[in-house]
Amino acid sequence: MVASRRLVAICKFCGILTVLGLFLHFGTLFFSTRYNTNGQSIFSMWSNSLATESSYGGGADGIGAYSPDGIKPVKAALVALVRNEDLYGMRKSVRELEDRWNHKYNYPYIFLNDKPFTEKFKNGIRDMTKAHVEFGTLEPESWGYPEWIDKEKAREERETAKYIKGHSESYRFMCRFQSGFIHKHPLLQNLEFYWRIEPDVHYYCDIDYDPFLYMKNNGLKYGWNIAPTEYDPTVRTLWNTTESFMQKHPELIPKDNILDWVRDSQGRYTKCHFWSNFEIVDLSFYRSKEYQMFFDHLDHAGGFFYERWGDAPIHSIAVAMFLSKKQVHYFDDIGYYHPAMAHCPAGSNERGKCLCEPRDGWARGFTCAKRWLSI
Repeated sequence: MVASRRLVAICKFCGILTVLGLFLHFGTLFFSTRYNTNGQSIFSMWSNSLATESSYGGGADGIGAYSPDGIKPVKAALVALVRNEDLYGMRKSVRELEDRWNHKYNYPYIFLNDKPFTEKFKNGIRDMTKAHVEFGTLEPESWGYPEWIDKEKAREERETAKYIKGHSESYRFMCRFQSGFIHKHPLLQNLEFYWRIEPDVHYYCDIDYDPFLYMKNNGLKYGWNIAPTEYDPTVRTLWNTTESFMQKHPELIPKDNILDWVRDSQGRYTKCHFWSNFEIVDLSFYRSKEYQMFFDHLDHAGGFFYERWGDAPIHSIAVAMFLSKKQVHYFDDIGYYHPAMAHCPAGSNERGKCLCEPRDGWARGFTCAKRWLSI
């Protein structure tokens, strides 16, 4: 009697499994016909979807590879050149980056300073993130005057300058460092990519993918967000110096360059540049022979000190000279504010995961941004 009851129960269970199997089979057939999945099972579709999302860098949850101790899919970091007195502004920036993005991805931070960081600064930053954080000081040769600079001539330029940051010596040191040395710092030696960050900026949008992985998977070398024009008095001879380099080394310039973005139909400098306080870069570009040769040419011309050449126009001219447009990405989906300028994706006041007023984030309307879209 007991055995027969057990047999009946087993038969019922098998019957239920059979019904479920038939339901899944015909459901899958209906789904593949109705939605043109080419006969894939629902489970295969889910798997493929997740694989695609992973390759794009989406779907992170702060575990596995994207845990603080995980081995990230890209050797990359968020990097800032900053001073001890910028602690509050830097904490604000890190807090927004964490809230908007890095709490899921946990990429490490690297902070650099021409002076040792205080324990107060270090602890204040570490309080903002569970990601790894490193602090470093600059090497002497990367900060200051190279031996060939006429310091008296440089001083005269500072004293008579009538443009923003014109009187600042340290600002010129910074521009030279960002142009030719940041990628050489020992803390960045093992990185493939870096994302430059600064104090007192805002990130308006949730970022639901890994920009580093997106760039690596798509063969992108340089990513930007805002493109203004440079102040003419600060770059009085930069284009002439660039032209002399191009005449000397035509073999370094590929045919599919994007020099038409930085020069007009008459060959004149447009002064268009990517605002480098936001840039995501494959560091192999800055480490390349051609970039280093270009930087050395500019460095010996003295324009960092005899004028006030910025790293943004230098990076931008190098991008235009040595890369093709398909290697450069406009991160117009990332809302961003740096004091004085902002980019707000269209419709962010009404929909999506950005919170900003497009009328206040006018950078998309800049002449240079429009020029980029037109070339």
